[in-house]
Amino acid sequence: MAKVYEFLANGTEEVEALITVDILRRGGVDVKMVSTTGSEYIESSHGIVIKCDQMIEDSDFSDADMLLLPGGQPGTTNLLNHEGVRKAISAHYAAGKKIGAICAAPMILGDLGILKGKKATCFPGCENGMIGAEYTRELYTIDGNIITGEGPAATFPYAYAILEMFVDKQTVENIKEGMRFNHLMGK
Repeated sequence: MAKVYEFLANGTEEVEALITVDILRRGGVDVKMVSTTGSEYIESSHGIVIKCDQMIEDSDFSDADMLLLPGGQPGTTNLLNHEGVRKAISAHYAAGKKIGAICAAPMILGDLGILKGKKATCFPGCENGMIGAEYTRELYTIDGNIITGEGPAATFPYAYAILEMFVDKQTVENIKEGMRFNHLMGK
């Protein structure tokens, strides 16, 4: 079973964080929400309190297949300024493993030098923070081991694309159908 960790900070965009976790868990992926606040709780960008599975101080990411960064403000800034997050993402990237970032969070990857020469997307207005990237303006963009997403409304297709990295296409299609995503998209 694939192992994924998602970093959450105060000010994280809850839609991007929770929809991604939900879809991956529906697909059988072992996803852990990791608090970066010093508490097991974070307060999202819209005042929703979320209980995380673990705290970054107590975590070892050596078994991770993928690390995820939701966006939102000031969540993205809080993740960007967290040394533990920066170290984990840098080490994970150096090992050639998968990383996902959505909305404003691709700026974290840009700041770490991870997007140089890669195609990426983000929330409009954040593209200058994706240092070295070719901005695609797509709902989500996959370039090698990096997937980036545009923003809250893009979370469903972004999360389904991540799920497809770990399970077969039919499982993804079954989940899309069960969640009525295909009906929403006119399929």
